[in-house]
Amino acid sequence: MFTVENLSVRLGTNTILQNVDFTVDAPGRMVGLLGVNGSGKTTLLRAIAGLLPHTGRCLLDGTTLETLSVKRRAQTISYIPQQSGISVSMTAREVVLMGCNPRLGVLQSPTMAMCAAAEEALRAVGLADKAEQDYLTLSGGERQLCILARTIVEDAPLLLLDEPDSALDLANRNSMAERLAELVRTGGKTALLCLHDPALALDWCDTLLLLQNGQIAAVLHPKTDPVDTLQTALSAVYGPLELLPVTDRTGRMRLALLPL
Repeated sequence: MFTVENLSVRLGTNTILQNVDFTVDAPGRMVGLLGVNGSGKTTLLRAIAGLLPHTGRCLLDGTTLETLSVKRRAQTISYIPQQSGISVSMTAREVVLMGCNPRLGVLQSPTMAMCAAAEEALRAVGLADKAEQDYLTLSGGERQLCILARTIVEDAPLLLLDEPDSALDLANRNSMAERLAELVRTGGKTALLCLHDPALALDWCDTLLLLQNGQIAAVLHPKTDPVDTLQTALSAVYGPLELLPVTDRTGRMRLALLPL
């Protein structure tokens, strides 16, 4: 179980988040954070990751994350920001192997098992042929897939991803979401994703948290809530829109989002 209790973030005199409360009551769940720019999505992820001072607390299986040491927090939380921050030359394989760092001692090298896991993660995201390529020469989408592979190797129980779809084309967005959903559900993890695309969130997330002005305006469950409920809540945040149930080529039911 993952719980956020009464979380608030204030920067100077500005209140960015105010009294945010929610619970993910079972492992293997994907939670989408939706809202317009400035609604507090990224701030919420950074606060949970321990990167911003805040009041309130975050608990994972009863453990208060704010009390964890830096090393233990790195083993518990995998935080993927919008930009990787990697600016030095290294291969895609070396970037993925960085996911093993929280489990290594000082000057300790990755084990053979870790190296094998890195190769498998690169294969899983479709970058097996890019393992030796310089990360800085990869396309924006390939870099994001490489960071997703690093996330797989990290094997943390709590995943925080800030716009993991932003540099991906339409096909790779769905492929990324499918791989991430498989990782979360088979591994019994919890994932919080900040997403700009409500349609992608409707397709893959178990729960949607709609943020407005630093507060949770609505909690939605795309798989069980009536379409009218989803449409009304999303329209209150994004403006008039219509949700239409459609069946894709694989026979899967999806909700198409049409601005009005």
